[in-house]
Amino acid sequence: MKIRITNGRIIDPANGLDDTRDMYLADGKIVALGHTPDGFSAERTIDAHGLVVAPGLIDLAARLREPGFEYRATLESEMDAAMAGGVTSLAIPPDTDPALDEPGLVEMLCYRAKKLNRAHVYPVGALTIGLKGERLSEMAELVEAGCVAFSQANVPIVDNGVLMRAMQYAATFDFRVWLQPLAPFLSRSGVAHDGEVATRLGLPGIPVAAETVALYTYIQLARVTGARLHITRLSSAEGLALVEQARANGMDISCDVSINHLHLSDMDIGYFNSNCHLVPPLRSQRDRDALRQGLADGRINALCSDHTPVDDDGKLTPFSESEPGATGLELLLPLTLKWAQEAGLPLVKALARVTSDAASIVGITKAGHLAPGARADLCLFDPAAHTKVSRDQLRSQGKNTPFLGLELPGRVHYTLVEGQVMHELR
Repeated sequence: MKIRITNGRIIDPANGLDDTRDMYLADGKIVALGHTPDGFSAERTIDAHGLVVAPGLIDLAARLREPGFEYRATLESEMDAAMAGGVTSLAIPPDTDPALDEPGLVEMLCYRAKKLNRAHVYPVGALTIGLKGERLSEMAELVEAGCVAFSQANVPIVDNGVLMRAMQYAATFDFRVWLQPLAPFLSRSGVAHDGEVATRLGLPGIPVAAETVALYTYIQLARVTGARLHITRLSSAEGLALVEQARANGMDISCDVSINHLHLSDMDIGYFNSNCHLVPPLRSQRDRDALRQGLADGRINALCSDHTPVDDDGKLTPFSESEPGATGLELLLPLTLKWAQEAGLPLVKALARVTSDAASIVGITKAGHLAPGARADLCLFDPAAHTKVSRDQLRSQGKNTPFLGLELPGRVHYTLVEGQVMHELR
């Protein structure tokens, strides 16, 4: 379909564009900006007056819960949530059941997602078989099946010898390794940040050292093996300092932070709010402020939702026994905008963290920008509108979020995937 988008404020962080002009789409791609291509006759015109026209958001961590956890969410429900949130590309962690450690499983997930014809799915393969940290997965075969990187999700490898061999394998083929820094023996019994709040509530704590010890290990092994390392979901100021030091020493290392850790601290646990039971845990206000500043100045490369839908039964238990995780696909854009407003950042800079910068980590070249020839994955939203987060409003099957009841900026009016309107606000 040929579509003309008129009167929109086009923001393309990859190309530094923030201007009002028309956009022309055809054959699933952007064919022109500002001027009408020769012979172009629009089959549909979208008036984007008052709206921002941005690249579709790219989420670096979205658990769709298939296969294995369909009672928590389904591909259909979470794809609907992605479309409602303007998210057009999803990196999928490997902690499904079974884990994404076989080409057939990856191919099945990609096939199911493609059949739904909504967001693009980029599986992150399991670094080890079953995420057990014992035998390496067949990474080369998994890449052929569609994997873009390799990870252990929230399951750290105990044996550093196995981790070193995994990095050597990945480095041989230039595969990126995505690791969440959490030292198993320092974190295994904890559920909250090891601080005053956890002590007052009687909750077992996870010290910041659980992150920094793991990070130091990962950085040293990556230096020895030459592996390209991406650190997922940083949670502490000390962790960020280690990443900065590694970069200063010439290492190829990137990192991201979740929307939860960007806005919340351990104080938000309140009186055992299980929606704040997360991995890694919410840390101190000092850590949160350091993460916000690090994302603003580019030391942290990208922002993700860490979307983890949990059924009600998993949250309606004592805090320490509850299922960790929070839903976030539909909140990625509003919480990005909230952070930008509070930090005084221009939209073009803030949106880069969830579009072009995220695209470079996944290795996507067809999306994340609005240059002619790019895939027409678009998010059209009203930055001035506010929406109250409620269970009824969330499309995700998981209603578990610490932000329930809050009014957040930004309302998605249209989501387009390869030039097709997949979500339209009525």
